[in-house]
Amino acid sequence: MKWTTPSKLRRQGILGMNSRNVDFIGRSNDRHLYPLVDNKLKTKKAALQLGMSVPSLIGVIETQHDVKLLKQRLGDVKQFVIKPAQGSGGKGILVITDRQGDHYIKTSSAKLNFRGIERHTSNILSGLYSLGGRTDVAMIEALISFDPALSKYTYEGVPDIRVIIYHGYPVMAMMRCSTHASDGKANLHQGAVGVGIDIAYGHSLYAVQNDRIIEKHPDTDCHFHDIKLANWDKVLQLASSCYEMTKLGYFGADIVLDKKKGPVILELNARPGLAIQMANQTGLKKRLKAIDNLCQQNLSVDKRIQLAQHLFSN
Repeated sequence: MKWTTPSKLRRQGILGMNSRNVDFIGRSNDRHLYPLVDNKLKTKKAALQLGMSVPSLIGVIETQHDVKLLKQRLGDVKQFVIKPAQGSGGKGILVITDRQGDHYIKTSSAKLNFRGIERHTSNILSGLYSLGGRTDVAMIEALISFDPALSKYTYEGVPDIRVIIYHGYPVMAMMRCSTHASDGKANLHQGAVGVGIDIAYGHSLYAVQNDRIIEKHPDTDCHFHDIKLANWDKVLQLASSCYEMTKLGYFGADIVLDKKKGPVILELNARPGLAIQMANQTGLKKRLKAIDNLCQQNLSVDKRIQLAQHLFSN
């Protein structure tokens, strides 16, 4: 194992948690704006008002009494996702890929009866998975049918693309690929793979799992070196447009490539993690300061993207 020092990390422009919280999140994000991104239902409604693409909403369960209406809300739907509106880190997300008789099939192929669906939904309402343990609501969304070209890079789950947006500029991106270890969730802390993506061209740079660089997916055995994401300019445009929607100076936009809809906003995060730096093998701080030093103001979304691609291409 190679060891380094804080001074070396600073020279490489690595952004630490304290600096992220104080120098960038604290300075760029007004706290009264947080509820819009901390609540997935509010994010979805705001995006829909602006005509932005999001997963279809099947229904919302708001009270324990509403849990009794869950079967009616689901009807004959065989594929869906139930998630807490105020959850974080992928906690509380239940993905159902099929239905066989009285049983629902999870991404892991495990079976769940309807009582299990009700119990999970009830736990969401009680705040078991929400930020700060606050009472919550359960969102039922249509299951994303992701681009089949990405299927070999993920296992038992949907891959998503995290883009860090700073004052409207896309500064760093990665694709998060689920694994068996992550239980089909695209969460790096649970064992998913992070693949750094070049801002300019949308191709893969490096892949990391559990803080170690890897060459291929641990479950599918496919190499990550040849990834070229389709509709890359549209991904950046959708992510960057969320700046106008949220007014937040620093956030992460999570995008999914749906095979029919193209890029779709999955959710936004006002406190995105820092592992994206490992997936890109470069530091965030230099890029953020480069944006701070720009003289241009009030640029269009397209102009911001073009400038970021010029500045941050690998």
